[in-house]
Amino acid sequence: MSLFVNRVSDHAPEYPLLDVFSWSGHKIAAVEWELQQLVQKASGPLEVVPSDHAVYVFSGKPPKKFGLVWIQDRKIKGFYRLMKEHGVAPVEIRKALDALREAYAKYDYTEHYTATIGSREVVVTPSVYLANDIQGIIDGMLR
Repeated sequence: MSLFVNRVSDHAPEYPLLDVFSWSGHKIAAVEWELQQLVQKASGPLEVVPSDHAVYVFSGKPPKKFGLVWIQDRKIKGFYRLMKEHGVAPVEIRKALDALREAYAKYDYTEHYTATIGSREVVVTPSVYLANDIQGIIDGMLR
C-alpha cells in the first residue's frame, strides 16, 4: 500500500512509522483518496487525527496558526462549508478555532507517527481524546 512507504523529509518531524495494520492505519487507508486530494492542495505541514466519526486534518502549525478540514462520509468538509450549509456565523468559527487551540495543546503529549500520503509525509496523531474534543467542538457549532 502506497500510503505507508517511509520517506525522509527535511520538514517532517521524526516520528515512528505508523503501523498499516493499526486502527489508525485502517482509518487513514479508508480515506486515502481524499487525503491525497488534500496533500496536493496543501503547501504546509499536515497532521491527521483519525476517529470513528471522521478523519480530521490540521494544516499549518497547530496550536498557533492552523486550519482544519475533515473527511466524513467520503466528503472533505471545513468551516466554510459549515457557514454556507448550516449558517454558522464567523464569530462562532473564531470561537471554535480558539477551542481547537486549547484541545490541541491539552493533548500535545500524545504519541505521534509518520505516514506517507502520495509523495508527502504527514504526522498522524491517533488520539481518541483529541478526536472526541474536535468532534464536540464541531457539533457545538451545529446546535
